[in-house]
Amino acid sequence: MEYETLYETYKPLLISVAYRMVGTLADAEDLVHDVFVNIQRNDVGLIRHPQAYLIKLITNRCLNFLTSARQKRETYVGPWLPEPLQSPGDHTDPATEVIQQETMAYGLLVMMERLSPVERAVFVLREALGYTHAEIARVLGKSEANCRKIYSRAKTKLQTSSGLPSCKSAQAEALAQAFQQAVHTGKFDRFIDLLTEHAVLLSDGGGKVRAAIQPIIGRERIRAFLEGITRKGAFNGVLYQVTLNGQPGLLLIKNGQQAVSMAISFAPHENRTQATHLFLVNNPDKLQHLSHPAKPPRE
Repeated sequence: MEYETLYETYKPLLISVAYRMVGTLADAEDLVHDVFVNIQRNDVGLIRHPQAYLIKLITNRCLNFLTSARQKRETYVGPWLPEPLQSPGDHTDPATEVIQQETMAYGLLVMMERLSPVERAVFVLREALGYTHAEIARVLGKSEANCRKIYSRAKTKLQTSSGLPSCKSAQAEALAQAFQQAVHTGKFDRFIDLLTEHAVLLSDGGGKVRAAIQPIIGRERIRAFLEGITRKGAFNGVLYQVTLNGQPGLLLIKNGQQAVSMAISFAPHENRTQATHLFLVNNPDKLQHLSHPAKPPRE
């Protein structure tokens, strides 16, 4: 297989894997670029199983990146949240179309920050690519039994307390609509009623714009926080419903620029499904690939 064919065939897959591993599209693209620069120096005709070979290369690069990035994320100003991505067809930015439609829910990407780099690699290869434990073992250079244990440990970490977050499109759309109405009217009652009593709001400004440094816990505290920043004009602009990581979310456009995105996690609670987490991202570095849809927002 020629280099150009290899690049065009496997670049989208590698970026989708790298994004799930590192949580930001720009870093994923850089890592994939490095992989292809490396193999360009070699005789690609000697690669017998290109997909397996490339997945191994990108996984190892992501592991190195995550190990070096851990300290940086620990000293990050406020909560570190993954970069939200719009689903293909929701906008015209071709960069994000490399992420497969069956994307991991945003809340799951957030929870995956609890995992060690190796646990994250095993989880992504198993959940996103459907690799067997034997295939994962070959990628990571570990025994099959060890990979099975690592995967089990990762699942246990992710299920601790509230379990794996679910992706409920109907509920997410209802909550997005309620938030739009709340910002428009200044009344957050209907929106807050869709949250669990102990819901958590996380806000990522990256130290570049104003954001909550600590998690906001409890729906009444979330109400007070949202009402307060709304009065101060935090949501002045146009709110659009967009599809973030496979489910409805919101994007605020202010002065022609992407200002805030909101993604949501849900879980069953007292015979109904309510929102457990709200993720507000207003770090401008993590909003570059988002764009509002052509149709106007709902009132």
